[in-house]
Amino acid sequence: MVGSIAAVGAGLVAIGAGLGIGLTGASAVQGIARQPEMAPKIQVTMLIAAALVEGTALFCAVICIMAK
Repeated sequence: MVGSIAAVGAGLVAIGAGLGIGLTGASAVQGIARQPEMAPKIQVTMLIAAALVEGTALFCAVICIMAK
């Protein structure tokens, strides 16, 4: 039973990370569409934010797997 709960937790982590990165990317595209001259700065900021979301998701997934 504990292993299946950890699997559900890892799945929720993946869904949350996907939503977070998707929203970050969508906002970046909207910002670039409104101010194309700011594209390089927006892209760098978006990549940093996406990396932070992925890092957090990775730590959460590891915790879920270690809970077995």
